[in-house]
Amino acid sequence: MMLSWKQLILLSFIGCLGGELLLQGPVFIKEPSNSIFPVGSEDKKITLNCEARGNPSPHYRWQLNGSDINLSMEYHYKLNGGNLVVINPNRNWDTGSYQCFATNSVGTIVSREAKLQFAYLENFQTKMRSTVSVREGQGVVLLCGLPPHSGELSYAWIFNEYPSFVEEDSRRFVSQETGHLYIAKVEPLDVGNYTCVVTSVVTNARVLGSPTPLVLRSDGVMGEYEPKIEVQFPETLPAAKGSTVKLECFALGNPVPQINWRRSDGLPFSTKIKLRKSSGVLEIPNFQQEDAGSYECIAENSRGRNVARGRLTYYAKPHWVQLIKDVEIAVEDSLYWECRASGKPKPSYRWLKNGEALVLEERTQIENGALTISNLNVTDSGMFQCIAENKHGLVYSSAELKVVASAPDFSKTPMKKLIQVQVGSEVSLDCKPRASPRALSSWKKGDVPIQETERISFLKDGGLKIANVTKADAGIYTCIAENQFGKANGTTHLVVTEPTRITLAPSNMDVSVGESVILPCQVQHDPLLDIMFTWYFNGALTDFKKDGSHFEKVGGSSSGDLMIRNIQLKHSGKYVCMVQTGVDSVSSAADLIVRGSPGPPEDVKVDEITDTTAQLSWKEGTDNHSPVISYSVQARTPFSVGWQTATTVPEVPPSDASGGGGSRSELVITWDPVPEELQNGEGFGYVVAFRPVGVTNWIQTVVTSPDTPRYVFRNESILPFSLYEVKVGVYNNKGEGPFSPVTTVFSAEEEPTAAPSQVCANSLSSSEIEVSWHAVPWKLSNGHLLGYEVQYWNNGEEESSSKLKVAGNVTSARLRGLKSNLEYYTAVRAFNSAGTGPFSATVNTTTKKTPPSQPPGNVVWNATDTKVLLNWEQVKAMENESEVTGYKVFYRTISQNNVQVLNTNKTSAELLLPVKEDYIIEVKATTDGGDGTSSEQIRIPRITNMDARGCTSAISSAHPVSGYISTVLFFIVNTLW
Repeated sequence: MMLSWKQLILLSFIGCLGGELLLQGPVFIKEPSNSIFPVGSEDKKITLNCEARGNPSPHYRWQLNGSDINLSMEYHYKLNGGNLVVINPNRNWDTGSYQCFATNSVGTIVSREAKLQFAYLENFQTKMRSTVSVREGQGVVLLCGLPPHSGELSYAWIFNEYPSFVEEDSRRFVSQETGHLYIAKVEPLDVGNYTCVVTSVVTNARVLGSPTPLVLRSDGVMGEYEPKIEVQFPETLPAAKGSTVKLECFALGNPVPQINWRRSDGLPFSTKIKLRKSSGVLEIPNFQQEDAGSYECIAENSRGRNVARGRLTYYAKPHWVQLIKDVEIAVEDSLYWECRASGKPKPSYRWLKNGEALVLEERTQIENGALTISNLNVTDSGMFQCIAENKHGLVYSSAELKVVASAPDFSKTPMKKLIQVQVGSEVSLDCKPRASPRALSSWKKGDVPIQETERISFLKDGGLKIANVTKADAGIYTCIAENQFGKANGTTHLVVTEPTRITLAPSNMDVSVGESVILPCQVQHDPLLDIMFTWYFNGALTDFKKDGSHFEKVGGSSSGDLMIRNIQLKHSGKYVCMVQTGVDSVSSAADLIVRGSPGPPEDVKVDEITDTTAQLSWKEGTDNHSPVISYSVQARTPFSVGWQTATTVPEVPPSDASGGGGSRSELVITWDPVPEELQNGEGFGYVVAFRPVGVTNWIQTVVTSPDTPRYVFRNESILPFSLYEVKVGVYNNKGEGPFSPVTTVFSAEEEPTAAPSQVCANSLSSSEIEVSWHAVPWKLSNGHLLGYEVQYWNNGEEESSSKLKVAGNVTSARLRGLKSNLEYYTAVRAFNSAGTGPFSATVNTTTKKTPPSQPPGNVVWNATDTKVLLNWEQVKAMENESEVTGYKVFYRTISQNNVQVLNTNKTSAELLLPVKEDYIIEVKATTDGGDGTSSEQIRIPRITNMDARGCTSAISSAHPVSGYISTVLFFIVNTLW
């Protein structure tokens, strides 16, 4: 039931004044999804999920193909919370599009559409098939002839007798589009009976057609002929974003044709594209827009070639770029709501209000997906949904519009009690009470109303701005805020002081070591304010006690001059004088440069010595703010008199020499190329030297390109993950230059060689298996083990297996989302950066059966003022369901949130109820495969007399509940605790 206009205003006031009533519109937690029901399934019902939260709790209704579902047809429909249960589904009546509607007093929202389809596979007609007679060397197509069906199918062919299936290769091909068997070139060994096997992917049902005999004609052998393409993809094939696209191509011919693929635009295939079934299938996983285009299949043999072409077009269902969000707006304001979605083709938009198409009027407009409502009133409140759609799908975005009305209130946004400003500055006094609609504001200073002047102006948000503040502006300011629902006042005390000014600031200085200087810092300030001087050196607070031998503060009460005695190189840097009062702060900075003679060069090395030269290198020392002009290199010999200046030629080695990684039997060496301005001539290149650690001789090679940053040495003799010493030198037409410092790098790793041992698979439930194993032997000398890969599959179909990766130090994994009562096979292998190792031995286990679908029935209760006794009927599992091992009793009080659970192996329980309020209780059977279906909820009313009793059928229909709430209860099973 929707609230009236007056009720909405009243609720708005209650929310503003005390927050006692918090309404929330429905928000979906679960929505129905597309489902396929297997015809003939033992499960005689299907459930479409729908769950929403909200306050008050939502109630639900459903539509099928746009028409309301009659939920009074209890033999066919059942509403479990918000979930729709269809009993004994029928493909003639129940096929179609379903939507769930969730409603409470705030409004209604509609779920996405969910399509219910039925999968079935009927038998082939039993009539005999004609014999197919061909010449040896001729191609042939054996038709499957599909039986009536619905849902995805897979195809295979039996040769002569089961289980001898036709093995596909370059000569034989089974199309998964048509089901037909194609033999490119018939050979004598192909003579026999062929039977088409059709399997439903949904139901796993399998039917066999009648055998088709294939015999050879006796009138000769077929000569060679050019390929004839019999299996090809459509001329235009739309493909969805993220889907897996499979294109089939197969040709008859003699000799057997070879199949190749290419893009018509000449672009190379991406690495994700796979060729399967002897190139008869091109598979494109995770289809994206760059994969669209024209593709060609080329069938070729010695007699000729043939080409089939087709175009893949890209489409994408709408995907939200910008969702709408809940908004709260005051009456008389305007709403602008924008939702945007991407998709191909470009989506269009429409809007719903409370589950129905939004009615456009003068106040309500929609343009490019954006909704505008002007001059809002409380009747505009409700649940809105923006729908973006194209021909491939649609998406919903939901939000609540809450239009509120309330008197001004400063309790949440109080005005500042005190504001201090300087003379001549500008100040804004805020006045922002909560009010709906927005309040009109007026101002007083003391008891005198304020009028606008050249200096004083009223702001659009209700504030007051004063420019060029004077001493006379100090005082108490009051803002009076008012709308049609009431008024409220707020006050601010404005204090005005004279600004603090630096009258003599420090200036940049350039001095030499040993001098003494004074950095001045003198101010003018308001006499009512205390003042404090602080100095910072290179961002750190100056400690005058610690550095008293050099730093001293001098001057009077309005001066904070800094004297620096006997300046040293370490005193170079930025000095900041900070002046602070209780109202303001000012600062001034100066750079002090202390110059001195340069420091000595660092890390001097002699790298190579010849008969006439020596290679020297060094690092720059400190220049002490006097740039180094040049370096003088001096040398002496046992026969020279003192040190003498030597003749030098500079040249620069590469920097950051490093490496590592790569493929097996590789050593990768990297460096930063030398800039052109440091190459000192033509013919520049690199000399790369390396050797195993502990070996004397260097292996050298030349890299002639000056821009090359790496070199890869490949040799089978390189051991995996071995340590090498490397260095990179330079040369040009004038000769060789220096080498970089020697560094160590590792050669490429080797993929793991051992398989995990002691692999074990344990079924945890009807949908989970835990796999564990012993770690492979591993040494750090082999590299870094990255982790393990778990491969798993069912029905022996290893080709369609799934994979799960875990980190290197983990030796177990949990497989989730599996099918119930099905045998799964698993194997484990290790991997590192070089690749994967061998798989372990395959182990298998069977997932547990599903829990029973039958809920505990006939839940009966008897209550007094102190306890409640529960009894229910035993749940009996069907043959394909897990055996019942016990029961869980879920209970809560009506006023709390979380549910409590009691486990028991009986069909009764006794409760002590210390709190006298309503209780909600339900019961589930427990099994190895998980929890079974819940009983209907029962509501036990607050005990007001000495005795009460009830059962599920009477109470649950009278008191429906949508959630669990926790409380403190004491349970007794058969005997009291």
